[in-house]
Amino acid sequence: MVEPVIISRAEHTISRRDIDPDALKVLYRLQQSHFDAYLVGGGVRDLLLGRRPKDFDIATNAHPYQIKKLFRNCWIIGRRFRLAHVKFGQKTIEVATFRRNVPDPLPDEADDAPVVVASSPEPAGGDDQAGIIRRDNTFGTPEEDAFRRDFTVNALVYDIATYSIIDYVGGLGDLEQRVIRSIGDPKVRFVEDPVRMLRAAVFSARLGFTLDELVLDAIATLKPLIGKAAAPRLLEEYYKILRSGYAEASFRTLDSLGLLELMTPELRNPPDDVWDSLARLDAYRRRFDAPPPELTNAILMGALLVPAGLMARKAPGAATDTRVHFGMLPIARRDIDRLGQIVSMVPRMLEPEPSPRLTRSLPGRPAFRDALLWLEIFTDAPEELAAWTALRASAPAPDPEVADGSGPSDSGRRKRRRRGRRRGGRGTSAKTE
Repeated sequence: MVEPVIISRAEHTISRRDIDPDALKVLYRLQQSHFDAYLVGGGVRDLLLGRRPKDFDIATNAHPYQIKKLFRNCWIIGRRFRLAHVKFGQKTIEVATFRRNVPDPLPDEADDAPVVVASSPEPAGGDDQAGIIRRDNTFGTPEEDAFRRDFTVNALVYDIATYSIIDYVGGLGDLEQRVIRSIGDPKVRFVEDPVRMLRAAVFSARLGFTLDELVLDAIATLKPLIGKAAAPRLLEEYYKILRSGYAEASFRTLDSLGLLELMTPELRNPPDDVWDSLARLDAYRRRFDAPPPELTNAILMGALLVPAGLMARKAPGAATDTRVHFGMLPIARRDIDRLGQIVSMVPRMLEPEPSPRLTRSLPGRPAFRDALLWLEIFTDAPEELAAWTALRASAPAPDPEVADGSGPSDSGRRKRRRRGRRRGGRGTSAKTE
């Protein structure tokens, strides 16, 4: 057993005033129910750096079914790694049971589909009929849980019982030295999960930390393995980067490490327009504490696709080309459709003297809101933006499901055929009085 470094409340800067009040509610209820309850991960790291955490994640020795008993507003997700999500309105506090590393790690096959959780203790080992893989829900100690994390600065824990910081892996020293260091041999950890290479680059860019030499060497050797990562998982990592406010720095780091062109070959030697686009996106995102909901996937991915020349403008009324290939990333067809509508609409909004017909028709279109935001983020046209914003205020609101891009795209929707009334169908006789 590794002897942890314990930093008392008097020796660190984390105050309960800086912790989300709903996260504190979860921590205290677990503690009052005689469970260990720690704030873990990036939240502790960011608090020690004086940053506002994006998430407040919790680890405990309570098992998922025990957590669910304590919180009526709790949902259990995951098949391989079962997590408790405690809901407070639109906010989610993630609660995980301490785990340890197990053989045969398959990180790319994680499934976050909701599963049914029993209200009684779980059987030990094996798989159940719901497809829950019990061998991957191997619970452990706080120390084992710390050692299964990716980088030392992400493995620090805050103990709500003593208000102390516990460090099992040397994360405090690396935080002071501002270095991203792998827990264990990075050549082993990156083979286990190639996406850790991407995460190392992103943490380095976002925090302004340097990458440890062993991490750099492992990435140089193992970067082709990024092609073995699950494509949907990589797509979600791209969206996380684009929402972060540090997209330009993150993609520049991925580019310098040779990872970017392996995931998206279309961005090999990106033009300056790509970096300018990402810088504009970052500037807009940093105006908010959290990613604003109006930053849809279409706009986020458009920050890469459009300046890279992968979304050509279509003639008015022309069908959108949904066959956009962007490396390994399986971009949803509806997002490409919506981006195509934006790309076609924005140049018309920039016309010096738009026709009355145009000013009447555009504000009522489903993609107009996104096009207006695109105008604000990616162009220098304050007068046009003000004029179209005023027109939007007086226009009728479009269908919300279509407007937010959450519904199926028009081009992908198949119309249902109306069935005629059946008269004396086969095998039946006409009803008589």
